[in-house]
Amino acid sequence: MSDLVSLEEVERAAARIAGVAVRTPLVPFPLSDPRLLVKAESLQPIGAFKLRGAYATIAAMPEGRRQKGVVTHSSGNHAQAVAYTARALDIPVVLVIPHTTPGVKVEACIALGAEIVYVEPTMEDRVATAERLAGAHGFTLVPPFDHPGIIAGQGTVGLEIVQDRPDTGVVLVPVGGGGLIAGIAAAVKQLSPQIKVIGVEPALAADARASFRADEPVAWSAEETGRTIADALRAQRLGDLPFAHIKEYVDDIITVTEDEIRQTMRRLARQARLIAEPGGAVATAGYLFHRDELPAAETYVSVLSGGNVDPALFREVLA
Repeated sequence: MSDLVSLEEVERAAARIAGVAVRTPLVPFPLSDPRLLVKAESLQPIGAFKLRGAYATIAAMPEGRRQKGVVTHSSGNHAQAVAYTARALDIPVVLVIPHTTPGVKVEACIALGAEIVYVEPTMEDRVATAERLAGAHGFTLVPPFDHPGIIAGQGTVGLEIVQDRPDTGVVLVPVGGGGLIAGIAAAVKQLSPQIKVIGVEPALAADARASFRADEPVAWSAEETGRTIADALRAQRLGDLPFAHIKEYVDDIITVTEDEIRQTMRRLARQARLIAEPGGAVATAGYLFHRDELPAAETYVSVLSGGNVDPALFREVLA
């Protein structure tokens, strides 16, 4: 499909983020099956993969447009990525954030100099407020996932996985709005079509699996997705462009329970010395607890998408 992100677009995004985003390591999970490697995006400067897409997208804007400022809506990590990028490029930034966003993420955004606007935790409120601010002030809206530049930037994760471990058989990816899995799947499948790409999401926010099964985007309510501990994965619906990539490139989507997410956060910290927020732990949870649902392979990679966990929650999980 011509509207899908090309490998060349992912490679251009990789060139833009070089020296800004970290080329994160593939960390062996020592006390698990030795075939598992964890792509530690928690080691990014903002603690999550979102910096890749945000910086690649904003850096590609014409200078005059960029200097007028940017606005975005986000449950936390994308907001922080846009704020970090705006500070690096010295441009104005406004962030539309649900009032349910963990304080650790909001505090990081404020520390980066961003202006915060709080809204109700629904996609409708987020989008409407961000669009209104863009129109009123001349800002450019930088969507969190439904945008080709964002998808290309997130695709650099997949590019690195294949370059660093071409023997990879299965890549497991968290799914929220779909930008990360869309980009990773596009890069991986265009480089190595034989690699399987599996999405993983909480069972309490399984709109992506429902969409995958129905062959069309299925929306869940904010009340439904708000039940999961994985705040980064509470998107109520896949973006249209991410869904098109998922249809073309993704092999399956599985779900994990809340207890499995917590156990995986604990095991990542104690066994791999990696901090994972709940949404960041789901892909590894998919491997640890649902191996029988996965294709057979010699090497598995799980994407640890972020480590911006509320300290109180992290203490509770570790205990």
